Amino acid sequence: MAGLVVLASCGKPNDPESLVPKDGGYKVVSHIYTPGFANDMLKKDNLLYVAQGEGGLIIYNVADPVNPSLVSLTTEGLRGYAGKIAIKDSVVYLAAGTFGINVVDVRDPDTPVVTVTNLGIKPARSFLVLGNWLFTAISEQGVGLAEVSYPYEPDIRGQFFTTGYAYGLASSLDTNYLYVAGGEMGFSIYNISNMMEGFGIYPQVGWCDAPGDAEAIVLLEEKSLAFLACGTAGLQIFNYADTSNIFIAGTFDSAGYAKDLLYRDNRIYMAAELGGFQVIDVTDATAPKLVGAVATKFALGLEMDDQYIYLADEDNGIIIFSIPEY
Repeated sequence: MAGLVVLASCGKPNDPESLVPKDGGYKVVSHIYTPGFANDMLKKDNLLYVAQGEGGLIIYNVADPVNPSLVSLTTEGLRGYAGKIAIKDSVVYLAAGTFGINVVDVRDPDTPVVTVTNLGIKPARSFLVLGNWLFTAISEQGVGLAEVSYPYEPDIRGQFFTTGYAYGLASSLDTNYLYVAGGEMGFSIYNISNMMEGFGIYPQVGWCDAPGDAEAIVLLEEKSLAFLACGTAGLQIFNYADTSNIFIAGTFDSAGYAKDLLYRDNRIYMAAELGGFQVIDVTDATAPKLVGAVATKFALGLEMDDQYIYLADEDNGIIIFSIPEY
């Protein structure tokens, strides 16, 4: 698989016209200039929900990714800086740092309704939805839990501390274990199997330090691998098969600041702020290698469906790539 080359001689380096794919490479199919700072997004059906900092929530119809269209923009009633997003049913949750969580009813995406602002689980950094539970990474406060069987008004329940500042969350498929990207303290694992009504004692069952600041995490459970975006230390790959002896199996020291990532088919797709969009082959976890890159100004968040990758860039909005066959 080849990546993209950026032509310095014409256009802005992040304009679709200036990104020329090689054979088998990624193709930029469209570029959306958002009114706010695009930070994170989720796609559900044909709609793309974007957390855009002080610009609140913006929704696009991407049924035709080549010609996306604006559906709605919601700013009134929202508080703080929308950095991360989660969705349950027809409800959007926005992590707004010290302003906690904002909740938006999007049953009618043309006219979203803010149902809760400044929910007191803070400082809210990112989310994980498990059934009727909303787990929120709350930095130095660890992880907060809310019951969301009625998703429009989360019911705050328990909280537990983690090693390091909790920024990114993932869970095992059986939901018995929570995996945390813990800032300067790396990677840790917690047994959450005895959670009752949002309360419980959740023992740490594994931990491993890492260079950089761990901010996001994805898992490959079949190989007991955790991939972490670790800021200036790039991609760090942890083997947790033996939780008493977790170790770093591989490292890719990427350009920029590794901020967010996705995994599919032995490839890590990473947003790396000034380092732009990067594609890393992790077929051999001990020797990851860069196989594609696109220069963007400040890449922060990623989403993916079967055919396209959506990149949120703070300065350049949303860039949509087609996924090549390889």
